[in-house]
Amino acid sequence: MKKPLSYHLLRLGLGVTFLWVGVMIFQNPEGWGAFIQPWAARLMPVPLTLAMQSTAALDVAVGLLLLAGVFVWAAAALGAVHLVTVLVTVGVNTTTVRDIGLLAASLSLALSVWPASFTWSRLRARLSPSTARRDG
Repeated sequence: MKKPLSYHLLRLGLGVTFLWVGVMIFQNPEGWGAFIQPWAARLMPVPLTLAMQSTAALDVAVGLLLLAGVFVWAAAALGAVHLVTVLVTVGVNTTTVRDIGLLAASLSLALSVWPASFTWSRLRARLSPSTARRDG
C-alpha cells in the first residue's frame, strides 16, 4: 500500500532530527550530559559520558532506521520512549519544550504503522490458556 506524502515527510523529518542530535551528542557528550538533572545523574549505573554516548548511539540508530524506512514503527516507538526519558530526566524547559512536539510526532508515526499483529487483543488471545496447545 502506498503511503501518503505526510508519512514520508514525518518519517524523514524525524529521521534527520534524531540522526543530527545523535551526531551532536557524540561530538560533545559532556556538554549534553550537563542538561541532565542531578537526581537523574546520580541514578545512572555508568559514567555520564558513557550514558551520553549510548544515548547518541540510540539517536543515530533511530534516525537511520527512520531514514531508511526500515522498522519504522519500532524506531518511532523507541524514539518516543527515549523522548519521554529525556523529558523526565532533563525536565521541561526552554530547550526541551520542543521535545514535546517531537514526542507527539514520534507517537503519531509509530501508531500510524503499528503492526496489526501487536495489538492487545491478539496478544491476549495468544496468551490465553484456552488457546494453548495440549500435548497428548
